[in-house]
Amino acid sequence: MATRERPRERVSATVTRWLRRTLVVAGLTLVAYLGGVATTQMWPVHTETAYFAAMVSVEPTLDSTVRLPMVVGDVIMTFHGPVPAPGLSADVQVREEVTDLIRSGTLQTAQLQPSQEELRSAINRGVQEVAWKFAAGSMTTSLLVLLMYAVARPHHLGLVVAAAAGATVVALAVPAGAAYLTYRVDRVAEFRATSLLSLVQTNTGLLTDLDRKADQGAVYVTNLLALSDAMRQEFTPSAVDAPVAAKFLLVSDLHGMDQFPLMRQIVASQGIDAVIDTGDLINFGQPSEGDLTDIYDGIQSLGVPYVFVRGNHDAVSATDEALLRRMAQVPNVVLLEPTAGDFRRVDVHGVSISGFNDTRYFNQRSDDFAAEQADTAALFRDATEGLEPTDLVVTHQPYAAHRVQARAFTLNGHMHVPEAVRGHVQIGSLTGGGLVNQFRIPPLTEAAKEAAAEDPETAGELLGHPYSFDVLTVGEDCSVASLTRYSYRNLVVGRPQFDDVSMINGLSLQAREPAAGRTCGPDLGVVTSPLLPPAQDDAAPVTAQVP
Repeated sequence: MATRERPRERVSATVTRWLRRTLVVAGLTLVAYLGGVATTQMWPVHTETAYFAAMVSVEPTLDSTVRLPMVVGDVIMTFHGPVPAPGLSADVQVREEVTDLIRSGTLQTAQLQPSQEELRSAINRGVQEVAWKFAAGSMTTSLLVLLMYAVARPHHLGLVVAAAAGATVVALAVPAGAAYLTYRVDRVAEFRATSLLSLVQTNTGLLTDLDRKADQGAVYVTNLLALSDAMRQEFTPSAVDAPVAAKFLLVSDLHGMDQFPLMRQIVASQGIDAVIDTGDLINFGQPSEGDLTDIYDGIQSLGVPYVFVRGNHDAVSATDEALLRRMAQVPNVVLLEPTAGDFRRVDVHGVSISGFNDTRYFNQRSDDFAAEQADTAALFRDATEGLEPTDLVVTHQPYAAHRVQARAFTLNGHMHVPEAVRGHVQIGSLTGGGLVNQFRIPPLTEAAKEAAAEDPETAGELLGHPYSFDVLTVGEDCSVASLTRYSYRNLVVGRPQFDDVSMINGLSLQAREPAAGRTCGPDLGVVTSPLLPPAQDDAAPVTAQVP
C-alpha cells in the first residue's frame, strides 16, 4: 500500500523547490549581469565630440557613480537615486584634431570646450551604445550557460530555457531601470574634480592663462579642463546658474595658525559674505596666543562678519570666557554665545544662524565627555524651545550637533575630517589641526618609510590630517544650492597644492524645505539679535558692524 504524503511534507517540498528555483534564477541573473559588464569592459563604447573622445564601459559596482579618469585628474559624479545604479566609467582622451589647432596657431579655449548640445549628444550616443552592448553580453552569457547545461542535462532543457530567459530579463531590466531613475541632472548628489582639474572650479580664468602658454602639454591640460567645466555645467546647472543670495566660508580648528592671508584670498575670489568658524581657534586656551600670531588682526582684515563658537581648545576651564571677551573686541566678530546661556542669532542676507559654545576646555580630564555634550545640547534645546529652528546651527562637538535641529543643517568641527550627510555637515581643519598634528614623528611603518622617501620635506606633514575648507552657497529661495569642498596639502611649507574639489548638491544635504514665499538676498544685510523665546521676540535687532 502506497504511503500518502503528509500536507506538511508537501508544503516543505514545495517551498524547497521554489527556493531552489529562486536561487538558480538569482545565480543566472548575476552571471548575465557580469557578462554584460565584462562585454563593455573588453569592448568599451567609443563616443566623441570635436576635440575629445571617450571609451565608455559599465563598472562592476552598484554605487550610482560616473567616473571620467584623466591624466591630470578625475571627474567623479555621484547620483542619489531611488535604487543603486551600475557605475559607469569613461576614459577620456584628447583627439588628434587638437594638434591641427596647434599647427594653425588658432588655439582658443572657446573652441576646445564642447557646447552643452554637443556634450549631451555625445553622452546620449554613448549611453545608448553601452545599453545595447550590455544587453548583447548578458544574452550571450546566458545562452552559453544554457548550452553547457543542456549538454549535461538535456531532459531539463525546458526548465533551463525558462530560467535563463527570466534571469536575462531581470539582469537587463533592473540595471536599466536603476540607471534610468538615477542618472538624471536633478539627482546629482556630488560633482567632484581631483588634482589639477579641481582648479577649474576655483578659478575659471585658468583656462585663459593656459591659452597664453600654447605648448603641447598645456593644450592637453586646457582641453581636459574645458571638458571638466562643461561636464560641471551640464550636470550641476542649478549650482552654476542659480542666483546666489549668500556665500559662506566654513572653517574650523585653526589651532593657533595664522591662515588669514589665505582666507582673504578665498573671501575675495569667491565673493564670500560671511565666515563661520566652529571653534578651536587657539591651542592652549590662552587669548595671548592669538595676539602672538596676529589672529585677531587677521580676522578683522577679512572685512566680512566672522561668526564664531568656542571649541574645547579655546578655554582653560568650563567657565573661562577670556577668549570670548577678546574676540568681542574684534569689530566684525559675531559670537553666537558671548557668555554662558546668552544665545544670539545672526541673519546674513536672510540666512539665519544660531549656535552654542563647547563646555569642554584644554587639558580637561573626564570619564564621560559624551554626557557633557548631551547636556550642552539639552541647554540649547531648552533655550530655543518653541522657536522655529534657524537655517544653520553651529557648534564645535559632533556629539552635541547631532542632538539639535536646524532647518538646513547643523555644523561642527573638532574631528579634523570633513563629512556631509543629510541634515549635518562636519567641517575639516583649515590647518590640518595645526603644526603639532602636522609634524609628528612618523611611526615606523612601511607606508611612513615610503612617504618619507617620496618627499622628506613634507612626509611628516602628510601623515597628519589634510587641510580643507568649504564654501556654502544659498539661493534666493533660502535653500542650500551647493557645498563646495576643497582639500589640499603642503600649505605649511609654502607650496599649497589642491588635491580635490567636490561640489555637493544642496538638496541632498538640507534637512527641510525652506518656508514657502521666503526670500533671501544681499538687500537684507547682516543683522544680529538675541535668540529669545516667542514672548520676547520684539527685542530690537542689532546690525553687525563690519569694517
